[in-house]
Amino acid sequence: MDLSAPDQEIKQNTAEPDLVDLFLTWKQENENCSTRTISKYRGLLKQFGGYIDNDFGAAELKTLEQFSGGWLHRAGYSAASRKVAVAALRGFYSFLAKRHLIDKNPAVELVYPKIGRKLPRFMGLKSAETLLLQPDLDSLSGLRDSAMLALLIGCGFRVAGLCGLNESQLIWYQYGEVERLAIKTLEKGERERLVPVPLEAMLLVQAYLGHPDLKDIDRVLENGDSVLFVNLRNRHVPEWEHRGELRRLSCRAVDRMIKRYAIAAGVPEDQAHAHAMRHLFGTELAESDSSTLQIQALMGHADPKTSEIYTHISMRKMTHVLDKGNPLSKMETPVTALLNEFKKGKLV
Repeated sequence: MDLSAPDQEIKQNTAEPDLVDLFLTWKQENENCSTRTISKYRGLLKQFGGYIDNDFGAAELKTLEQFSGGWLHRAGYSAASRKVAVAALRGFYSFLAKRHLIDKNPAVELVYPKIGRKLPRFMGLKSAETLLLQPDLDSLSGLRDSAMLALLIGCGFRVAGLCGLNESQLIWYQYGEVERLAIKTLEKGERERLVPVPLEAMLLVQAYLGHPDLKDIDRVLENGDSVLFVNLRNRHVPEWEHRGELRRLSCRAVDRMIKRYAIAAGVPEDQAHAHAMRHLFGTELAESDSSTLQIQALMGHADPKTSEIYTHISMRKMTHVLDKGNPLSKMETPVTALLNEFKKGKLV
């Protein structure tokens, strides 16, 4: 087999036990990996299987280096993507060796490619403000988009976590004399975090949930819960089946929505994505003198101390930190005038 040709046909030997599926099933059940990570690992390991004719036990370190280095590079993979491939190979062979499914682990000395650390590109406050004022609040889709943008800006949510929300994940609690909203979200690696929601975003979520057109949409799931953010049409699904989980707005649709409003608002293309809003959230918290622990808790960073942070920072303290530092509190929003009345006590 020509190891230097990434475009050659990759063979599959279906007669052998599928060690890749065995490994990934174990990883998902024991390491709580996200479905996205599992999907990436599966694709890369299946490619590697075809690369070596599925003879996993015969692979040597040199073979792994050739695949994860030159072969994937010529196939168009970036250094960051090849780093994922190395992680997949190291984990896979460690799994096989520990279960004595291979004689030795050839991936022990397989090194990760060196990649530079990019400084995060964050959206400026003015760009975020202009973006948030784009949706039409007279329509259900506009209210939905405005609520989602406010949560991305004001809570630093990742798109997958936002799209995956169900109504049961909205947690109402008392803050002083006012009822406030927190959201329990599942994000990278199915990690759970509870985030207080800025008043601006809370009002937009309430307006969206109260829109009469939403009541006509069947978004109820099999477990009795309801999809939070819905799509209004799906060309791939018959109208009579367009309900429940099939009503969930996709991450891709949110990405398109952000780009559409960004073009209308004149927001630079390199800022027209959800992660730029997440970086804005973190930056503004830091600018407002929030501590590192508070920022880690509010952003849900994958730090070993994160679980301790949740138990040591009270929701009341986190709400105070969020109200002081989140980007929405520093800009004009569609509900600023209403919120000013709210703060005066006229709506309490």
